[in-house]
Amino acid sequence: MKFTIKHESRGRMRVHMEQYRMSYEQADTLLYVIHNHKNVTFVKVYDRTADAVIEYVGDREEIIDLLRHFHYEDADVPKTVISTSSRQLNNSYQERMVGKIVWHYGKKLLMPVPIRTVLTIGRSVKYIGMGLKCLFNRKIEVPVLDATAISVSLITRDFDTAGSIMFLLGIGELLEEWTHKKSVGDLARSMSLNVSKVWLKTPEDQEILVEASEIQKGDRVVVHMGNVIPFDGEVVDGEAMVNQASLTGESVPVARSFGNTVFAGTVVEEGELTVKVKAIGGNNRFDQIVTMIEESEKLKSDLEGKAEHYADKLVPWTLGGTALTYLLTRNVTKAMSILMVDFCCALKLAMPISVLSAIREASLYNVTVKGGKFLEAVADADTIVFDKTGTLTKARPTVVDVVTFTDDYTADDMLKVAACLEEHFPHSMAKAVVDAAARKNLMHEEMHTKVEYIVAHGIATSIDGKRAVIGSYHFVFEDEGCVVPPGKQQLFEELPLYYSHLYLAIEGRLTAVICIEDPLRPEASAVVNSLKKAGITKVVMMTGDSERTASVIAGKVGVDEYYAEVLPEDKASFVEQEKAAGRKVIMIGDGINDSPALSAANVGIAISDGAEIAREIADITVGSDDLYQIVTLKYISNALMKRIKKNYRQIVGFNSGLIALGVAGVLPPTTTALLHNSSTILISLNSMKNLLE
Repeated sequence: MKFTIKHESRGRMRVHMEQYRMSYEQADTLLYVIHNHKNVTFVKVYDRTADAVIEYVGDREEIIDLLRHFHYEDADVPKTVISTSSRQLNNSYQERMVGKIVWHYGKKLLMPVPIRTVLTIGRSVKYIGMGLKCLFNRKIEVPVLDATAISVSLITRDFDTAGSIMFLLGIGELLEEWTHKKSVGDLARSMSLNVSKVWLKTPEDQEILVEASEIQKGDRVVVHMGNVIPFDGEVVDGEAMVNQASLTGESVPVARSFGNTVFAGTVVEEGELTVKVKAIGGNNRFDQIVTMIEESEKLKSDLEGKAEHYADKLVPWTLGGTALTYLLTRNVTKAMSILMVDFCCALKLAMPISVLSAIREASLYNVTVKGGKFLEAVADADTIVFDKTGTLTKARPTVVDVVTFTDDYTADDMLKVAACLEEHFPHSMAKAVVDAAARKNLMHEEMHTKVEYIVAHGIATSIDGKRAVIGSYHFVFEDEGCVVPPGKQQLFEELPLYYSHLYLAIEGRLTAVICIEDPLRPEASAVVNSLKKAGITKVVMMTGDSERTASVIAGKVGVDEYYAEVLPEDKASFVEQEKAAGRKVIMIGDGINDSPALSAANVGIAISDGAEIAREIADITVGSDDLYQIVTLKYISNALMKRIKKNYRQIVGFNSGLIALGVAGVLPPTTTALLHNSSTILISLNSMKNLLE
């Protein structure tokens, strides 16, 4: 495509695509294509001017080549990227904002006074009606105060003041609505379903792994335990407990079996389902999440609720102060100065905007927060519990050796068997085995019958009529009673202890041990240290690994406490004990076995490439590439609480000063009203700024 470089500096360029302006779809398409280039660090596309600002690293010619070969019609962009875009929303609110400002000041300059007066009286009906409705419901809240201020202005024939009050109220309402919708949209997009591959059941009843985009309406897909249901559909086989918290907000799983309907985005907690697909396209998942967020009280932090409650409680006092001032001074102007200034609008507007903006800012750092109260909980937290595997250690462990304990199978045979079992389950160790087999081209066919997954222990199945198990030492040797083959005890004892081990046994005998390197994340120690500086007083590591492995990792990371060979219920019990002792706990994990603890904690944080059920249950999700995102989240949360408290002090202090000046006769009601509403908008605009600068 033809384009012109309008401005360029090192690692940054502004280009103009050779067209008058872009449609919303074209702008989103270009943004998606450029953003997904490996060298691009930031991109912004302006649809009105057909410009794009690109920041990049590496070779400049790669960016030029990308733009030169770009064509809208050839771009492979997911439908949901276009259908859930916020570009049109932002443009429409910008136009409405400009339109309100131009209309308000334009009519003052160009419209005759009698016509302006009639329009002002007509507009006041809306606000006076809202106040009367509030009184009718036996409530004295902010709408009553607004209606009283406007009514008194009209009665005293101060139509300019009445018009200014309604103009500023309208601007504030528009800003709140805009920020709310954009933040909810950003949050819903980050929470939307993103399933790339699914298990398709063929007419011959074989399971094959295919791209989700290949699935058609009427196909049957198999959803294993711990996995997300990728499409709306009907259960045609199997029984399972399904967690629907992402749609209903209810964390208690529901039973689903033959004939029941299931929905995309819900998660199979226990069991297995075969689902006949009813719908494959559209943005139903996005719409459902938006609805859930809009209706859910999760979006509000406790401080938001307190601010709104306090704002409503102040209304009777403001009205009483107005009446008392008039009775004592018999001066309508001084009484009006109190009525024109209140704390309520600013409190009810600035607090939610601060929280929603913080959620949006967190998303810029690849952190998904499901509600404002969780940011407040992170700010209050004093204890963090880390899972080890896939959290403190690298998210992509690798197989370094396969030690065989039988002459009947080669190492590759054993790796193939292990991969066939592990490929069904979402865990970093399982993925390491599957990746190792894939590199050797061993993933060709299923070798087993139906698999049984035992949480935090391992997997059992049948191969050629023989029972095969793979998992931890406890599961294979203690639960299953397997033994080391005669003559292989020395080989078993010489296994390298600095690796994690997966034990594979067939018919009660150990056949192979898969040695997996699970190195510590290089940033882990620094992250723990940074969290302590940010206000965390206790850092704990819990793992199902051996005591020896756990002690080595704990020493390197610098945690305050560690616990080895723990089960999922042990993690949850520990969290509950800490909460009972009065501590505020954050739990961080990535696996199915972390789900009980994630639910039990004040805040559950999941790693993005971990088990889907962990992400669904967790209150916050962070990226898998860098643990520093947890530190960033803590600082954003701390800064949010400081901003809310600062806003509160500014609102109370400034408005109290205006009331004092008004009662003293220094400022007329029109000026106090203008200053009050202007300060409300300025504080709200400041609340929209990023917390980390």
